[in-house]
Amino acid sequence: MAIITPVKYYNTYVLKKLVQGPISASYNWYVEEARIRGGYNNVQTGLSPRAFLRSDDNSQQSLGNSIIYSGILNSRTGVNQSNQFPSGEDITRSVDPTKGTIQKLYAEDTNLIIFQENKVNRALIDKDAVYTQEGQPMQTTSNVVIGAIVPYAGEWGISKNPESFAVYGYRKYFTDASQGSVLRLSQDGITEISNYGMYDFFRDKFNTLPDPLAIGGWDIHNKCYTVSLKDKTLNVPHETLSFDEQTQGWTSRYSYLPYNLTSLQSSFYSTNSGGIYKHYDNNQPRATFYNTTYNSTVTTIFNKQPSAIKSFKTINYEGGTNWAMTSMSTDSGDTARFIDKYTMPLTLSDLENALFSNEFKKKEDKYFANLVNTSANSSGEVVYGDSISGIKGFTAQVLFTATNNVGSGNNELFAISTEFNESSY
Repeated sequence: MAIITPVKYYNTYVLKKLVQGPISASYNWYVEEARIRGGYNNVQTGLSPRAFLRSDDNSQQSLGNSIIYSGILNSRTGVNQSNQFPSGEDITRSVDPTKGTIQKLYAEDTNLIIFQENKVNRALIDKDAVYTQEGQPMQTTSNVVIGAIVPYAGEWGISKNPESFAVYGYRKYFTDASQGSVLRLSQDGITEISNYGMYDFFRDKFNTLPDPLAIGGWDIHNKCYTVSLKDKTLNVPHETLSFDEQTQGWTSRYSYLPYNLTSLQSSFYSTNSGGIYKHYDNNQPRATFYNTTYNSTVTTIFNKQPSAIKSFKTINYEGGTNWAMTSMSTDSGDTARFIDKYTMPLTLSDLENALFSNEFKKKEDKYFANLVNTSANSSGEVVYGDSISGIKGFTAQVLFTATNNVGSGNNELFAISTEFNESSY
């Protein structure tokens, strides 16, 4: 059992006896400073006076828009001054309080990037800025740890989602929920990458999340920024998407909801329910996340000749054999019948059944099928037989689905096309 003995000197205390023996044995006791920066374990301490500052107001202060820096840790000499904050020195830097609190700090070369809720700034480290007569800044060396703070152009910030931050090289990715945007900070400044075909989606998605959680990470395997969106309290459907720099677009949606995302060496990892999972593992079934297997889906839009009313006659695709057309509909409300995946005929009977079955047919390494309209008849429409071929409208949306299971292999899909005529109706 430890025995505590008070010492009547400022900022010291006595540790427990380390060696069992008589209490009078002085060599069994160690006196140590209560501060982190002690640097010694001695059996005695000096009685010389020690200067210290007294503060009549010792209440806790929270400065959400300020940065303070301490002394340094010198790894060569072993001097640790990281717990020292000299009151007589100018060690505090503040950013614009109207732009919200500081949510994230990131050090890059000689810059400290400061992410506020509604602004992104950079502070010079061990440098300062001298401005010419033309107003152009020049960086000079300085003994100031944190120099001038320079804001990036644009009224964007990281909101209250520092978890969305990810970095690869000189590119930093993050979300701004208040603006409904996903952003990239690089050497050319801040770019709104959600504008690459997904502006409406992210704007509407963030509007439906009162308290959004945006988990971001860099996928080193596919060279993509991946972000997963959900609400911290509401049970709403989550969305996990990835942005590809090579194609400059949002290329994929995923069915998994991670707690964290990270990359290590050449592998991409995520965490969920206390476990860590490696993605793109060829030893595991495809499309399986957190021990749950999902189907693959691809949705595309047909909008050629947008001003013309069209009658879509066929649906065709290039890819693997495991794809089925789950649904197809037009802006006018017409819908098409489900089309099953291609089945290779093994007998003459299979071939005869395939000719009349509602499934894709193979022709010259492509798969095609006629579209059968399942909508109600329109007034004045001429219908032949029990159903009518083709669906009408300005645009059409089609959903392809591939069933993933053990042994299904790669469900590749290269292209989807359709044949149509201008409608006379």
